[in-house]
This record gives sequence, C-alpha cells and structure tokens, in this order.
Amino acid sequence: MTNEIQQKVMDFERSRNQLMGVSSQKQNLQIQSQTLKTTLEELEKTKEKRVYKAVGNILILSDTSAVKKDVKEKQESAELRLKTLQKQEESLVNKLNGLKSEIEAAQKTGAPVNQVTETEESGEKKEKK
Repeated sequence: MTNEIQQKVMDFERSRNQLMGVSSQKQNLQIQSQTLKTTLEELEKTKEKRVYKAVGNILILSDTSAVKKDVKEKQESAELRLKTLQKQEESLVNKLNGLKSEIEAAQKTGAPVNQVTETEESGEKKEKK
C-alpha cells in the first residue's frame, strides 16, 4: 500500500511540474496573441500601401495586405494553441485535485507515507513521514 501511495505522490509531483510548464507556455502565448492583436489593429489603421516587415534581423518592405494576412494567420494559430493549452491546464488541474484527494484519504486511514518533496524556497529535498 505504501508503494502505491508513493507512486501517487511521485505522479502528483510530475503532474505539478507539467502544469507549471503548461501555464508558462500559456502565459507566453497570451502575450504573443495580444501583441499580434495590437499589430493587426495598427495595420488596419494605416493608410500606407507598403510597410516594413521584420524577417529575422532585417526589415523588408512588404505589401500591407500581405502583412495583415500573415499577422492574422499567426494570431489565429496562437489562439488555437492557447485553447489547447487551456484544455491541458484544466485536465492537469483535475488530475492534481484527484491525486490530492487520494493521497489525503490514504493518509487519513493511517497508511504511513514516506514522500520526498522539494521545498519551494531552497530547492532542497527533504523526507516527510
């Protein structure tokens, strides 16, 4: 029984780390999406027929409508990826809540649990009993 609980604790830690990664990706994508939205708004306002587009480390003069189309496609892609990450995040949160409940229930029944956790502040590993 203790090995089963330890396995659940390790699964909980893995899922928690995975959730932190997904949340970080989601945050970066939200920033990118907002930047693309602002860019698109500014392109809609301009009366210029040609604008500069960043390609790598250089700027290239491009047709405004082509740049709008490119930015719109990038924004749609970012939004789609964002929805996927939100679903992953929700799934991981549900999994973590379930594992937490299982671990707590096992601890309440008096099953001894030896788990190794990483402390938030120091990054040290310590054993809980």
